[in-house]
Amino acid sequence: MIPTPPDSRLGTMLSLHPVHDIPRPLTPHTHQQIEAWASHLGVDQSTPGTPSSPGTPIHSIQGLRKKQAGTSGPLKKVLVANRGEIAIRVFRTAHELAMSTVAIYSFEDRMNAHRYKSDESYLVGKGLTPVAAYLAQDDIVRIALEHGVDMIHPGYGFLSENAEFAGKVEAAGIAFIGPRPETIDALGDKTKARTLAMKTGVPVVPGTPGPVENYEAGKAFIEEYGFPVIIKAAMGGGGRGMRVVRDQASFKESFERAVSEAKSAFGDGTVFIERFLEQPRHIEVQLLADGEGNCVHLFERDCSVQRRHQKVVEVAPAPHLDESVRQAILSDALKLAHAVKYRNAGTAEFLVDKQNRHYFIEINPRIQVEHTITEEITGIDIVAAQIQIAAGVTLEQLGLTQEHIHRRGFAIQCRITTEDAAAGFQPDTGKIEVYRSAGGNGVRLDASSGYAGAQITPHYDSLLVKCSVSGATYEVARRKMLRALVEFRIRGVKTNIPFLIRLLTHPVFESGKTWTTFIDDTPELFKLVQSQNRAQKLLAYLGDVAVNGSSIKGQMGEPGLKTEALVPQIRDKADSSKLVDTSVSCQTGWRNIIVNEGPEAFAKAIRNYKGCLIMDTTWRDAHQSLLATRMRTVDMANIAKETSWALQNAYSLECWGGATFDVAMRFLYEDPWDRLRTLRKLVPNIPLQALVRGANAVGYTSYPDNAIYEFSKKAVEAGLDIFRVFDSLNYFDNLKLGIDAAKKAGGVVEGTICYSGDVANPKKTKYTLDYYLDLTDKLVKEGIHVLGIKDMAGLLKPEAARLLIGAIRKAHPDLPIHVHSHDTAGIAAASMIAAAQAGADVVDVAIDDLSGLTSQPAMGAVVAALEQTGLGTGISHENIQALNSYWSQIRVLYKCFEANVRASDSGVFDHEMPGGQYTNLQFQASQLGLGTQWLEVKKKYIEANQLCGDIIKVTPSSKVVGDFAQFMVSNNLSKQDVIDRASQLDFPSSVVEFFQGYLGQPYGGFPEPLRSSIIRDKERIDARPGLSMKPLDFRKIKHELREKYGNHITDFDVQSYCMYPKVFEEFQGFVEKYGDLSVMPTRYFLSKPDIGEELSISIEQGKTLTIKLLAVGPLNTDKGTRECFFELNGETRAVVITDRNAAIEHVSREKATSDPGSVGSPMSGVVIDVRVKEGAEVKAGDPLCVLSAMKMESVVSSPVSGKVKRVLVNENDSIAQGDLVVEITH
Repeated sequence: MIPTPPDSRLGTMLSLHPVHDIPRPLTPHTHQQIEAWASHLGVDQSTPGTPSSPGTPIHSIQGLRKKQAGTSGPLKKVLVANRGEIAIRVFRTAHELAMSTVAIYSFEDRMNAHRYKSDESYLVGKGLTPVAAYLAQDDIVRIALEHGVDMIHPGYGFLSENAEFAGKVEAAGIAFIGPRPETIDALGDKTKARTLAMKTGVPVVPGTPGPVENYEAGKAFIEEYGFPVIIKAAMGGGGRGMRVVRDQASFKESFERAVSEAKSAFGDGTVFIERFLEQPRHIEVQLLADGEGNCVHLFERDCSVQRRHQKVVEVAPAPHLDESVRQAILSDALKLAHAVKYRNAGTAEFLVDKQNRHYFIEINPRIQVEHTITEEITGIDIVAAQIQIAAGVTLEQLGLTQEHIHRRGFAIQCRITTEDAAAGFQPDTGKIEVYRSAGGNGVRLDASSGYAGAQITPHYDSLLVKCSVSGATYEVARRKMLRALVEFRIRGVKTNIPFLIRLLTHPVFESGKTWTTFIDDTPELFKLVQSQNRAQKLLAYLGDVAVNGSSIKGQMGEPGLKTEALVPQIRDKADSSKLVDTSVSCQTGWRNIIVNEGPEAFAKAIRNYKGCLIMDTTWRDAHQSLLATRMRTVDMANIAKETSWALQNAYSLECWGGATFDVAMRFLYEDPWDRLRTLRKLVPNIPLQALVRGANAVGYTSYPDNAIYEFSKKAVEAGLDIFRVFDSLNYFDNLKLGIDAAKKAGGVVEGTICYSGDVANPKKTKYTLDYYLDLTDKLVKEGIHVLGIKDMAGLLKPEAARLLIGAIRKAHPDLPIHVHSHDTAGIAAASMIAAAQAGADVVDVAIDDLSGLTSQPAMGAVVAALEQTGLGTGISHENIQALNSYWSQIRVLYKCFEANVRASDSGVFDHEMPGGQYTNLQFQASQLGLGTQWLEVKKKYIEANQLCGDIIKVTPSSKVVGDFAQFMVSNNLSKQDVIDRASQLDFPSSVVEFFQGYLGQPYGGFPEPLRSSIIRDKERIDARPGLSMKPLDFRKIKHELREKYGNHITDFDVQSYCMYPKVFEEFQGFVEKYGDLSVMPTRYFLSKPDIGEELSISIEQGKTLTIKLLAVGPLNTDKGTRECFFELNGETRAVVITDRNAAIEHVSREKATSDPGSVGSPMSGVVIDVRVKEGAEVKAGDPLCVLSAMKMESVVSSPVSGKVKRVLVNENDSIAQGDLVVEITH
């Protein structure tokens, strides 16, 4: 028979509604316990809870408690000399026993929950440290006496094992809820406890017979028993003052550290030494004893799962413990309790070795943290028993005789702490932003500051909540605990929940056969699966936008579309009167040939097509040219299935590579690989194409060869079909590498020629028809599948298109030809039609609303025109218009990124600026303060190109010319000024690296002596740059990235890092802070929602967050922060946001003078690296710092030799052109 817990019995006794609340049947011994306790309270049980007269209001529970506590009885008010969870635990039982409660609190704990769970609370230890306040014995007794306290419960820790305190309590005439002072003195000292055990015949671990005063005194024991040994503090516990020593070399240091730690923690540095047992189990027995010498056990607990001798998880009863060993341990525990005439609750602790031999360790003369699981398996409220025993009630009166105590099932307790297991269990502090606890059948929570808004301080133990579960079997309890841990949502501070989950799912824990050093012996436990914390991170981002506005570079104003874009219906290709089901993707398209037959068959099929196919650039080059490459994946994905149907006969969709790769991470905070995988899944039928910069892949510099091969391989794995491989200088050695990498990866290789000049103009003598035909021949010999003609600036006029394409078609009749241009001058549509008529197989277009100007010609116009030439594309005009209805809305959505390009510009035939660069450079110039000098920038672009040797201009070579032009405008330099002063000027890094040869060799070579003047003593590269570069160790890089960012790092992430190390690191930092923002609708990504506006964000299939911005709080002037209040799925949440506008310091920077040692900034930008310190010696030409502005980096070099007098900038400083950077004494 399992006795009913005392608290529920008393609850039945004090029931307010005896008619409606049917009490459980009471056992005979239950009646005895009620009567015994009620007699102390003076409770009249004849008419419990009966109103005085009909209609009298029912009293509240609190009122009833006060009434009962005020009756004539000796024990009516209890003070808990502790804090936090255990204080609340005692208060709850005391309230159930109709008692009043008193809390004490330190100044630092004035907001702690235990203060408000009591009836009264008083400051203790005023002026003392946070811990010392709870050790102020005399002050605690004073408070108790002043406020009529009858009993004091010490809890655990602090003064719970202090015999002096227990004596002072009893001397003051107050009942101490615990053992007698002399018992505490006898058992609190572990050496005395060992002596007692040996006298009573209880086995102990071999150890020193008494305290060890010094290092020398311990040597004799070592000589007799050898290593390993454990040094233990004689007073206290919790793992403090304990050291395991395995060899002589570390013995002295370990001894001294143990003594020091024990003295610091317990005020007593006494230690003793024991033989250390390998992999023992830690078994403890819960004891209860009354004042008349009666003692019972409540069975045992397995506390083997420990870390540094501190318990982490406890189980009751101990699983897989041999029954004979169990009975021997229980018997020995009772034997010890009887020997010391133990009173109240205590715990006898034992070790069990691998041979099933048990050894007594100590008796803890107090309640234990893990007492809850014993309560769960026995149904006995141990705290209630403690209070009643201290009041003089016997075990028999409580019905707690050994024959009536039974166990049922299993229980497990996990201590949830604010510790970061990944950082060596370092305690975390801060404000709890979100607190959602577990619950349900068989789950018990004992907490203190477990609520949103609670402040976790560094002053006390990191325990946040104890979670105890019970189940019929060990496995049922384990699964229940796992479920409960997963249910917890605690944000704002780190917790050990990920570690506990990893622990509970480890095969050893599943087996129930753990040992005391299991955690230390099992490093794989620290391979943690971290909570994604997605909702709170999204709120943090929304809050940041609400307080500070959008941080997306290049955004001017708000997005134009404030509603969801409407997705159109698509007509059936065969029967336009029918609509297709776009809930599924189309499966018919040219990609099927690539998948089923390979790239060669695909190229042959394209060549045999009677009409002219199109490639849609909307998903890459179109938005790069018009909207600064700021298009997000979600806005492509939303129309992707419809596109798969509408454009099923398209040659390809250009959606990846080029500038979109780094911009995705740099400005959109998206993973470019996720974009590719997402679009591949949604569009399985149309080939996906990427722009790849030959030996530069998707970067702006050179890389080791193995980086290009691995990148290409991963691109195909992620879903890429066609590689448009080009080189920004048409440097053939770079092209060869890119072509070979794409081919070996299994992709369709579109070897690409970058077009410049005018083959129809006899005055243009550098890039002639023969030049292009010769380059085509070389590409064909490399085994390309398709030839690409990339007219990046829109220079290809209709006549030139006929001449060029016609000549190539004549020379290579079986070669598929794909032509790309920009509509900057307004002639691209005519040129594409001319190219198709001359033999081109594919031409590039963009959806109408994202076409024209610096983008590609309009899809609708080109398709309609080709239909009348017999070169039909197989694309329905009606479906183009349907798609365009979606993109017209998206164009409005992204209006905040629109470039200030209003009309065609035939000046492109002079400056030859690529379409994508035209708009980006215009924006970049405005960011550098050159917006009003745009015409001058275009003129300088022409001069910069001439200085470079009239090169092919496409990223990254076009970036070199653009940086050069802006540098010339910023510093008011003419072409002749550059030539004359080249050896003294600090050129942008991209310009210097170009002249060094990092991009390859330009056609016609580098202009001299300008090259030598610019690069000076820097490395000169006259072959393919990557040829001499050391291969990258991808495995090592992955390991390092995982060490830094976690195990979520993939091989794809490694490639992102290889291409853009710094950008990738910044992206990872952003994602860590704000999570995956790719799921957020663009209008909220770019601007804050209105107050009260409800938005839905789907974070994964079947999981949607409903969010509403409630308010933005006032500025905290001390911290420069604001609180943003949201409603998340109906629950109020708050996030603290730094107000960057409030934190702005208006710094008036000193300007450089004409003195050569006064080094000024050559441009406006951000300092990304400072290379010198004050007092350093520098030589002329030494780098002083590095500036960055809109991707353009510039090294500021010392113009003179001398000593650095002052450094006036730091990393991340924003500076203007001419600001003093460094002052040099020369």
